Amino acid sequence: MSALEDTSAKRLGGRPLVQLTAAQRAEVETLSAVLNAEQIADFLGIGRTTFFALLNRDEDLSERYKRGKARAVGAVAQSLVTKARAGNVTAMIFFLKTQGGWREGVDLAVKQQPEEDIDLTDLSDEELEVLLAHARMLEEAKRSILEARKEQANGHWSVA
Repeated sequence: MSALEDTSAKRLGGRPLVQLTAAQRAEVETLSAVLNAEQIADFLGIGRTTFFALLNRDEDLSERYKRGKARAVGAVAQSLVTKARAGNVTAMIFFLKTQGGWREGVDLAVKQQPEEDIDLTDLSDEELEVLLAHARMLEEAKRSILEARKEQANGHWSVA
């Protein structure tokens, strides 16, 4: 006997626990394919939190809800795969991004200039500060590129 069932026998007041009929339980499985939990609760004439409480305390109802959702997802997924196999490029891209782990990314390349001495003696302090800020930004960009390459080498395709 679960803790909820044990305490329900000792209830002395408050609202009675909501119990669904067999027909309502079957409706939950059917409706979960097309409606969200709040809409199902509205259909049943109960609050959203009450519906979630029902799902939490009734394992069979929870399984019916999940099974209905899974059937709908399976049907749509099958349709998507069929369209992708038939050459629908949008379906192919979506499938590969969601199921194949593909990600969009930007490949950045930094050209390194040969090191040569530059005479900075004629520059003002402000101009030197600007150059220093640009050098810091370039160094950060280089660090980001190296991180991205490291992630790519580990099988991840996102820029850190």
